[in-house]
Amino acid sequence: DLDMRFSSITGVVASEEKSRFERMIFRATRGNCYVRFAPIKQPITDPESGLAVEKSVFIIFYKSESIEVKLKKICDAFSAHRYSLPDMDDASSVDQMLTENAQELVDSRTVLLKNQDTRYRLCQMLAKHTERWTWIVLKEKAVYHSLNMFKADVSGMLRGEGWVVAENLDEVREAVEKAHANMDMAMPSLVDHVPQPWPTPPTHFVTNKFTYGYQEFVNTYGIPRYREANPALFTAATFPFLFGVMYGDIGHGLFLLCAGLFLLYKEKENDNAKLGELGEGLHAGRYMITMMGFFAVYAGLVYNDCFSLGLNLFGTRWEFDGQDSGSVEEGTIAYSTAQYGSSESVYPFGLDPIWHVSTNELLFFNSFKMKLSVIFGILQMFMGTCLKGLNAIYFNEKLDFFYEFIPMVIFAASLFLYMVFLIFYKWSIDWNSRMLSATCLDPNGDGWGSSDYAGEWIVCDQSGNGYCTPGGYSCVDGDDTAAKCPLNYGGSGDGCQPPNLITTLINIALQPGNVDEPMYYGQAGIQNILLLCAFGSVPVLLLAKPYIMSKQHENQRHSDEEGQGDDEEEHGFGEIIIHQAIETIEFVLGMVSNTASYLRLWALSLAHSELATVFWEKAMLSTLNMNFFATYIGFGVFAGTTMGVLLMMDVLECFLHALRLHWVEFQNKFFKADGVRFAPYSFKQIIKEAS
Repeated sequence: DLDMRFSSITGVVASEEKSRFERMIFRATRGNCYVRFAPIKQPITDPESGLAVEKSVFIIFYKSESIEVKLKKICDAFSAHRYSLPDMDDASSVDQMLTENAQELVDSRTVLLKNQDTRYRLCQMLAKHTERWTWIVLKEKAVYHSLNMFKADVSGMLRGEGWVVAENLDEVREAVEKAHANMDMAMPSLVDHVPQPWPTPPTHFVTNKFTYGYQEFVNTYGIPRYREANPALFTAATFPFLFGVMYGDIGHGLFLLCAGLFLLYKEKENDNAKLGELGEGLHAGRYMITMMGFFAVYAGLVYNDCFSLGLNLFGTRWEFDGQDSGSVEEGTIAYSTAQYGSSESVYPFGLDPIWHVSTNELLFFNSFKMKLSVIFGILQMFMGTCLKGLNAIYFNEKLDFFYEFIPMVIFAASLFLYMVFLIFYKWSIDWNSRMLSATCLDPNGDGWGSSDYAGEWIVCDQSGNGYCTPGGYSCVDGDDTAAKCPLNYGGSGDGCQPPNLITTLINIALQPGNVDEPMYYGQAGIQNILLLCAFGSVPVLLLAKPYIMSKQHENQRHSDEEGQGDDEEEHGFGEIIIHQAIETIEFVLGMVSNTASYLRLWALSLAHSELATVFWEKAMLSTLNMNFFATYIGFGVFAGTTMGVLLMMDVLECFLHALRLHWVEFQNKFFKADGVRFAPYSFKQIIKEAS
């Protein structure tokens, strides 16, 4: 009977390996064994990997000892854990083993619970000190890292060189002396100035909550040189203003302003909170967002634009015939409710809301915003050029001041500031009076003696066709404006016809001395002088500085460098010429292209107002006269498009364009952006970065 008994191997194997395990056994033993599996209900933690794994119990019946050797090798290959069992016929041994296993499980569970409780109490105790220990380790590492940069000096002293903010020098001395005294060392400590020449010092700016965001904008482009004019100071004023010019709308600006005020309200809470990358950026720019919203509302009040609608806050100064009864016809011309030019005829603040319902609305707003864009752009670029001169004065760079800054100012003032002057001068002229002075009227007609003419009305001898100009000229059939205008400024307009400023500016260079529609006496001669100044400044800007620098190098050349001095001098002078040529071309062409670039202020403002108009007319206005449900749906579409396009995408678009105007158009006039940022030794900053 014993010869007929089968031997067995029992154990546990991963369930995912069950099929491969069974197939391997079958092939190795050629089918001379019998295998049974039973899955374990709960996953078992693998002691090697620590992961929960689905496992199955197996039992293999076999007869030969050679098969047993193969089976054990297969079990080891599949990482199957084998267990020895007593003879199944010995019931007492089986019961004893079950009892022992149950008791062992209870004991193991008790030990595990005890270990878990001990670990928890140990971690709880260590957690009280972890942060303090981490800070100590970080401080120690920072101290040793700094000490490694010191150099050995006489008598075992260590000497280190570094930078310190000038106003904090006394504090540094006190801190070093105090630390040295605490070590009870006989040798004194010393903090003193390093003899010059120094390398270029790092740049440090003291910022507050308001200026921090603008300084980071500038630092993203480049760190200012030491003692160089800091663009962030000017950016803090001009950046939100130019954003408002592009985004000007009372309603949309109020949303942005409220978002900024909410961030200011949550300031203390967010200072101590762990925010994400987006949240940190919004928190850092909370004052910037508030100012952007404020200037958007301000520009919206100037444009009199609220969700594309004009607000009649102070009462319009124009009226249409039949507007009270709603019978205004297409093409009707509005009339002023007060005398032209009087204080009553001027809308108190911003533009008159009548423009929003007139057919020439787009023509007027385009002209107004285009001129504003040119004015703001030229003034900001000229301010950047002036900052270049201030930098030259501060650093005592006489060549840069006299042969770069002065020619640049002359070039910019002769053409571009003159453009601003023409815009304001054209705005200041009473064109109604000037055009009326060259208009033929019947002395006995109703138009004679109109208050629109600023001069004295003189009746002519009526020797021509019977009509007279207000200045007393007797009109003749076929007379042009120049013959009838009393100003005698020249050209076809003779000063009595408003000019096209773009044509006037183009003709300054293309047709010197020819002004078809002058605005003041001697305009052609003055423009010729300005053109000569502009053209004369270019060769000075290009050649004067390299020539003087080459002469200075010749005078300073030492006798011991004569062997290779000629080659070096030629090479150095060539580099100076190339650099100055690039500087000249960049400035001259940049003034033209940058002025055109500022037209984005007009373009984005126009796009914003037109999009708002489309959303209002197509989503709201078209559904108001239908029914309640259509109006409800229309408002949902209007609110959704306004939020997604105008309050999110357009804010980002105007933000990026305003940023580009400062980085490219403004800062390149004076900003070198090649400085090194001051990195003070700060435990607080080290701990903050580590956490």
